Amino acid sequence: MIAVVITTYNHTRFLEEAIQSCLRQSRPMDEIIVVDDGSTDNPASVVERHPGVRLIRQDNCGLAAARNTGLAASRSDYITFLDADDRLLPNAIETGVRMLVAHPDAVLAYGAHRFINGSGAIESDKHHVALTEDPYLQLLRTGNFIAMHATVVYRRERLAAMGGFDVSMRSCEDYELFLRIARRGSIVTHDDVVAEYRIHGDNMSNNRSMMLAAALSVLDKQLAGPVDDDVRLAVRDGRRFWKTYYTGELTTEALRAIRAEPAKAIRMLRQALQMSPPITLQTATFRIKCKVGRHVQRLLGASGADWRAPRVGSVRFGDFARTMPMSHSFGYDRGKPIDRYYIENFLQLNAADIHGRVLEIGDNSYTMHFGGAHVVKSDVLHVDPDDPNATIIGDLSQPGVLPSNAFDCIILTQTLHLIFDMSAAVAALAEALKPGGVLLLTVPGITAVDRGEWGSTWFWSLTQAALAKLLAKSFSTANMALETHGNVFAAVCFLQGLAKEEVSDQKLDVRDTAYPIVVTARVVKDGLTADQPASRTANVTA
Repeated sequence: MIAVVITTYNHTRFLEEAIQSCLRQSRPMDEIIVVDDGSTDNPASVVERHPGVRLIRQDNCGLAAARNTGLAASRSDYITFLDADDRLLPNAIETGVRMLVAHPDAVLAYGAHRFINGSGAIESDKHHVALTEDPYLQLLRTGNFIAMHATVVYRRERLAAMGGFDVSMRSCEDYELFLRIARRGSIVTHDDVVAEYRIHGDNMSNNRSMMLAAALSVLDKQLAGPVDDDVRLAVRDGRRFWKTYYTGELTTEALRAIRAEPAKAIRMLRQALQMSPPITLQTATFRIKCKVGRHVQRLLGASGADWRAPRVGSVRFGDFARTMPMSHSFGYDRGKPIDRYYIENFLQLNAADIHGRVLEIGDNSYTMHFGGAHVVKSDVLHVDPDDPNATIIGDLSQPGVLPSNAFDCIILTQTLHLIFDMSAAVAALAEALKPGGVLLLTVPGITAVDRGEWGSTWFWSLTQAALAKLLAKSFSTANMALETHGNVFAAVCFLQGLAKEEVSDQKLDVRDTAYPIVVTARVVKDGLTADQPASRTANVTA
């Protein structure tokens, strides 16, 4: 037997579509249970049109309690939970059950979903994140990648035996449950699109401060009792992921609204500061620097600059009085390399561009860190056919390696200089982007040359002027935004191999175009707007 539990709280206007999506399943449902969690908009008026649908009313106790009510009322072998504003596709339950039958040890099976707008029109292609490591550690590191709860089919008895949903959680209750199951049981996945998540003004995930607090609370629970180092490190990465995502998203939205709705923007910035002052200030600072240009950039950095040079013969070299660098690996052995500070700030600043189908070179770590649940499909290009993470194999400069008009975003960090025919590579990137797609590109300027595997193909270092000329062969100059990052102090530290942790942000943030450590470019392919669609959301709990 198979059951669907539909939970509703003042979403009666969508309830008919949710019920119809259950009635249209390729395998008929044995139980359809609607749990009214204290609504004031009369969901009974919809349910009474369907004699086979059962309605359970309760006082408003929250989504977790409503789902537990449905769980307790069901007698089926398999169960799915659908929020009243969302929809199932006809293959949803049958596909999930088939996966569980094929994997007897699995507690749940999840699939892909897509986004629809308030009127039900499709807004995106499918969203699906595959299992790439231990599911528990992956959920800790990268957030709730399952994302939409309606894609999940559970074994009902196993779910009930684990205690169902935690009623103390007012949001992220699905994330907490997924972690509990992954820690104690087994999870399997398929990539069929089985559900549709509706974007509208009342989505719970729009309350970013509440969602962040709930997500961090879930992670904190994982540290109760003895844990190993892998879990501790994964929780640390997860906290960084959630803070970066929600705070950065809120700050970016506030800055975009500051002219049209200044009062609203100020409220949002205050909220972001309460969530994470460092991430808010980092995001805001780099947004402002892009807007106001070099004059304000110098003002922001002037307090950390020493404009008086010592007399000839009185320079104190100290630890820099050496002919060998302090690190032979760009500073990786000491912490975060200084060039990565600039690269990751650039990607954070443009995180809204990382969505839909995204291509990255070598691995997809930046795709998932900065794009997260906004990424519908993550591709990795690698020249090594044996690389386990690669989805596309080949040399970027060779024709036909990348599909045409395929990607919403391409992330190319510190790679272009390893390709001798850079013009061919840029042309291939332009061809591979969808109209309106965004290339996020970084190249080295002042740098050491790798002593290891990349040394033999380290062909180039570029200035901003050189990169602009190169990109102009394949992109409109009107759609290019280039910047240099670095100064003489930062360059010396980077060449010596000092790590970001050893140098103050204040000094690194001073920009002198004569000393470019990294040159960044945000490039938009001619066509549709590249602005982030309003329907993008993270790990959703409607």
